[in-house]
Amino acid sequence: MPDSFAVSDRTRVVREANRAVYDREAIYKILDEGFVCHVGFAAEGQPFVIPTMFARVGDAIYFHGSAASRMLRGAGSGLPVCITVTLLDGLVLARSVFNHSMNYRSVVALGTATLISEPAEKLAALRAFTEKLIPGRWEDARQPNEQELKATSILKLPLTEVSAKVRTGDVEDDAPDYALPVWAGIVPLRLVADAAIRDERSDASIPTPPYAAHFRR
Repeated sequence: MPDSFAVSDRTRVVREANRAVYDREAIYKILDEGFVCHVGFAAEGQPFVIPTMFARVGDAIYFHGSAASRMLRGAGSGLPVCITVTLLDGLVLARSVFNHSMNYRSVVALGTATLISEPAEKLAALRAFTEKLIPGRWEDARQPNEQELKATSILKLPLTEVSAKVRTGDVEDDAPDYALPVWAGIVPLRLVADAAIRDERSDASIPTPPYAAHFRR
């Protein structure tokens, strides 16, 4: 497997090309850190962008939804999609409004997603979703039954046409603006978990599992 994705006309980063990332390991790291992807597709001439949970398994992305959803109605023969994942790392406050920005990491994946029908692969994908949310939960919770598997449709997108765009670093102002008496800098952002809250119908004698009590991402 090549260390980097081949650059196509569709995945080449044109604007701010210096921020382009095609390295496979770096892209997979962004995908593995993200919780939500946005799936873009067209149905009967109307574009849609739907947020959904996803998981990377090897060199593919799995995402899912209700079997009755608009996104999945035409997926039996393959659904052309654009999947994006974005992580926000900081607000960049420049001296001029025009040069304000954000530090971020984003991935765009293009291709044809196919509907998964084999029960074992569907179950493996659901396990990947659960373990991505919070490792260790799959073995503790009740696993999907046959009816639930039938009610859930899962799509698989092979990762072949993929690129990332990353912005890091300091404020970039125009040269004359550095003399302005205006505060400039970075406001770092990160996803932080608060203390776990017990469901009121949960038996109080059941201890909070370590993966929930001490969640780290």
